[in-house]
Amino acid sequence: MPYGSPKTAAVLAAALLSTSRVGTAGPELLQHQEAQITIAGRSHSVRIPRGYRLELLTTAIDRPRLGVFLPNGDLLLGSRSDNLYRIPPPYDQPQVLLTLSGYPNSLAYRAGQLLIARTDGVYAAPYQPGQSKLDPRHVTLLARLPAGSGHSSRTVIVGPSRRIYLSLGLSGNCSDQYLSERYPFAKRRGGVLVLDEDVSPVQWRPYASGLRNPVGLAWQPGSGVLYASNNGPDHLGYDQPPEYFSKLLPDSFHGMPWYQFDGSRIVRDNCIGTGPPRPAESVARPVATFPARSAPLGVTFVPDGAMGPGLVGNAIVALHGSWGTRPAGSWIGDPASRRPPALVVVRFEHGEARRVEDLVTGFQAQDGERWARPAGVMIGPDGALYFTSDGGTSALVRLSRSTMAGPGADE
Repeated sequence: MPYGSPKTAAVLAAALLSTSRVGTAGPELLQHQEAQITIAGRSHSVRIPRGYRLELLTTAIDRPRLGVFLPNGDLLLGSRSDNLYRIPPPYDQPQVLLTLSGYPNSLAYRAGQLLIARTDGVYAAPYQPGQSKLDPRHVTLLARLPAGSGHSSRTVIVGPSRRIYLSLGLSGNCSDQYLSERYPFAKRRGGVLVLDEDVSPVQWRPYASGLRNPVGLAWQPGSGVLYASNNGPDHLGYDQPPEYFSKLLPDSFHGMPWYQFDGSRIVRDNCIGTGPPRPAESVARPVATFPARSAPLGVTFVPDGAMGPGLVGNAIVALHGSWGTRPAGSWIGDPASRRPPALVVVRFEHGEARRVEDLVTGFQAQDGERWARPAGVMIGPDGALYFTSDGGTSALVRLSRSTMAGPGADE
């Protein structure tokens, strides 16, 4: 029976955890309060943790995506608009550092070198913190990537050993693509690569494979373990499969497109005709999940001294929200039924992910209109959470502890 058939989908839906989240049992540690944020003269009601405040910093940026803070405190952002932004403290006056075609989704910084992830490769340029302009003639290709249609964002980060890691998605739901030298270069997609700079020319090596669209990457403080958010496929409807939050280990295989995690078990997805490169028992399960079609993007961990002790050591994930609507998951239904955007916390205990809880909600009104769609999440030098929105309103927003925290604040 095909995995995408109505009968099979119903069986899988029944097997799905009721919350679509791994390990959600237990008391919620955050208490929330209603707050207001005003954008373009309109006030929006949101729910934020008690003892925190939400501030709009700027809307003078066009479709910002993922970003990185530099040692001097500057924030650099990639975008869907081809602009690279520099935003110095207090983060309300963006500057266009460079306009660069090819979807510069993300940036990383490594000792005088700015790394720019575009669809067709990772580019490098000499750069010093505080520099307000970047000459496009100084931007050179460091390592080529498979390009092509579908899931064209690329995320670049620097690892604890100063090595470069890069995530890229499959081109579709059931694309026969895999991170292996057995596949032609154009089909080496769906996971995370690490750049081997000890050879000439430099070469990408597979790090973790079998992820449909891993956008958010972050290193867990202290452990040196890499975690990723992952967008699941669309062909199984509105409720299947759940979205992944995954621990990535060297050579780990996460199954897609040949296997899906339905909320309780690994199942074969027969939408792809070729045989899987590895057996089902080798598939790494996600360590936490989000409801299907949530579209998780940016990920960051809260380091010591940031965001209050109740959040230290946990991961914050930006949920972009779905374009699919109930009941079938297509776009033609009631917009109010779309999965709403949110910021969530993946709670860790003893170094392992245990459950997911809401951090900030209220980005989507009852009629489905959205004032923001979170994309990138970054912890600033002041210990606050900064996040970008690339939909509804293009914006940079800050969540920080109130200077006068009231009863119930996370002290």
